[in-house]
Amino acid sequence: MAVIIKRIRIVGAFDEEQVDALFDSGATYSCIRPDLACRLGETEPLREPMDFGTAKEGETVRATESITLSSYIGEYYFYDEFIIIPGLSEQVIIGAATLQKWRMILDFERDEVSFAS
Repeated sequence: MAVIIKRIRIVGAFDEEQVDALFDSGATYSCIRPDLACRLGETEPLREPMDFGTAKEGETVRATESITLSSYIGEYYFYDEFIIIPGLSEQVIIGAATLQKWRMILDFERDEVSFAS
């Protein structure tokens, strides 16, 4: 698993914030802390709860809500659904589903995120 941390602007229906986002090729979904999600916009219940493993072996956390947000890395724009995860260690995690959908390229040598043309 490889990660890059980048400052992004994340925008919801209520507000926007600059946050340090963890771009994580090992995470399936994009995730967000509940407090940040509530400040940014309207959350929605998931059709079914989702359980996620944590760094602690055998421990899981249950997500029951999501939020759709717009995000900017410099001039580049993307939007996606973020799963709201209680106790998330980072403010925002950008996961593989979002990376693939928006054709983001993680350059670990230069610690950069770019978009394929």
